[in-house]
Amino acid sequence: MSGRDTFYLRYGKRAFDISLSLFALILLAPLLALLWVCGTIVIGHPVGFRQKRSGLRERLFEIRKFRTMTDQKGTDGSLLSDGERLNPYGRFLRASSLDELPELWNVLVGDMSFVGPRPLLARYVDRYSRQERRRHEVRPGITGWAQVHGRNSVSWTEKFAFDIWYVDHVSFGLDMRILCLTVVMVLSRTGIKSDDSATATEFLGSGE
Repeated sequence: MSGRDTFYLRYGKRAFDISLSLFALILLAPLLALLWVCGTIVIGHPVGFRQKRSGLRERLFEIRKFRTMTDQKGTDGSLLSDGERLNPYGRFLRASSLDELPELWNVLVGDMSFVGPRPLLARYVDRYSRQERRRHEVRPGITGWAQVHGRNSVSWTEKFAFDIWYVDHVSFGLDMRILCLTVVMVLSRTGIKSDDSATATEFLGSGE
């Protein structure tokens, strides 16, 4: 269990997630439809992207996103590198975080929260130290304490330290602060990535 057993953590956080995600899905329905059409034209089918991630108590779920890379192949028939398949439209989706909008459904159904440690690849679970596994004591989030402290521009060690700090200090006030800081970061387009690679560096284990 999280270090803070509060009414907000037990009931308020989930109630807030349901209310805000439902409202956002209704309000943003025209934008979601537009992005679906644009994705069909620019990226191709399927427009959506699903991937197994580890969530609350390490339970696996399928995260939903808009696809940002094409299926472009080289002359030998194999897929090109991530960087080559990430076209300007895909870069725009990532920089604006619009590719994350389908995660509102994950929040609504209870896989995720608006705020929490980012859900990572399922194969990472066995690579965590005992302390790092504590990040699964709360629902993963669309944004989190690590994301407003650099997103992909900080090391894995720093990310996990931020995640554990959040688990021990979660509160309504902290969640509101993180959401506000996230808006500022998205608008300023800071912390998107640590280098010129199209994807984040893989986590190889706490001993890396």
